[in-house]
Amino acid sequence: MTLHPERELPMTAQSEPPTALSDPIDRAPNRLSRRGLIRRGAIAGAGVAGVTTVVRFGTGGPSILAQDAATATPDAAGATAVAGDAAARIQQIADAGNAFLATLTADEKSAVLFDWSDTEQKQRWSNFPEGLFSRDGLMWGDISEEVQNAWLALMQATLSERGYQRVLEEWAADDALAAGQGGGGNGAGGASGSTSATASGTPPAGGNGGPGNGGRGMGGMSYGKQYYWIALIGTPSATDPWQWQWGGHHVTVNATVGNDNVALTPSFIGVQPATYTDDAGNEVRPLGDIEDEAFALVNALDVEQQSAAILGDTYIDLVLGPGQDGKTLQPEGLPASQLTDDQKTMLVGLVSYYTGLLNDDLAAARLKEVTDVLDDTYFVWYGPTTQGSAAYFRVAGPTIVIEFSPQGGMGNAQDHIHGIYRDPSNDYGARYLA
Repeated sequence: MTLHPERELPMTAQSEPPTALSDPIDRAPNRLSRRGLIRRGAIAGAGVAGVTTVVRFGTGGPSILAQDAATATPDAAGATAVAGDAAARIQQIADAGNAFLATLTADEKSAVLFDWSDTEQKQRWSNFPEGLFSRDGLMWGDISEEVQNAWLALMQATLSERGYQRVLEEWAADDALAAGQGGGGNGAGGASGSTSATASGTPPAGGNGGPGNGGRGMGGMSYGKQYYWIALIGTPSATDPWQWQWGGHHVTVNATVGNDNVALTPSFIGVQPATYTDDAGNEVRPLGDIEDEAFALVNALDVEQQSAAILGDTYIDLVLGPGQDGKTLQPEGLPASQLTDDQKTMLVGLVSYYTGLLNDDLAAARLKEVTDVLDDTYFVWYGPTTQGSAAYFRVAGPTIVIEFSPQGGMGNAQDHIHGIYRDPSNDYGARYLA
């Protein structure tokens, strides 16, 4: 496999050339350099790379994605699922955040905590790998297993069971990429013979979350789980707003908590490789259900509907990717008002993969925000409609933007997916906190 500098959308702030980058945090006057602090070994307990143990809250019931259509995918008349105890869930999330803070040293707390007013940090996320984008906070490979497990517990408290598993699978894909999967070879600098990854949290053999040489690729880019970053903006609370941020190459989750709600927008839901083999020999497709549902929907349209929805014969890049906060799209494509009831159910099913990233106590209310204005929501397609082809789709309306974009260039476009999940009215919880 030959890795290449990321092909990013030309209209976003992520299209900077892959030149040597200096750290803007280190240059800021009168401010603690978090990255510098970590790199110089000032943080006690650092040095454990990769996820080692996955903490679960228990088996529980099925997630929203596993529920039947009566609750998980209601028709366009509106969501019928009943939300759980939102206030109790918010308290659980806050407790998990504070339990995480309790595992940190003073230096680690200084590195991971940001003021709630720090808009720059809220927006400091990208799909670029380590070496092409300067993140801030604590890097996964620099924190202890105890700290890692406490952070995973925070993610589990916030996400649904399926949502959490999806994120782990996307994360593990970066280990697979570093180990040489996704086109063959070891272009990422991966050690031959280490070609598996696990979505359950354990790095591949000999890798510590990446290949034997640390996942170093072209131009100083680095791949693998250890190169993901975590941050808290504001202090975890059941009453005051705050945000947790986790992300790295191809996947970022921004979770803003406040007023008995959680906004997971904007988040980057991508993967490379899109299909890989885990260490148990199982094929993993982190976004496979989403892709399959989208193809099923476009092929359920009649000729007239397809002529409205399909705007091009080849995939396009993201329109509202990283760096595009606060922007909106003009309506285009096929409005849901022109779908049959069965087709609307399919569209809501597709949307629920994203709204269902959120825990079950809050996901139904989030889905209802979309279905309440479903007729004003549009479906767009670029590319072939044959299952397995490289095709772009978008779902865009007053309360949601979903984009799914294969990436070509020097690799297999179907194996390299960029994706975005936004709410034009509520990115970073703006509507919930108003």
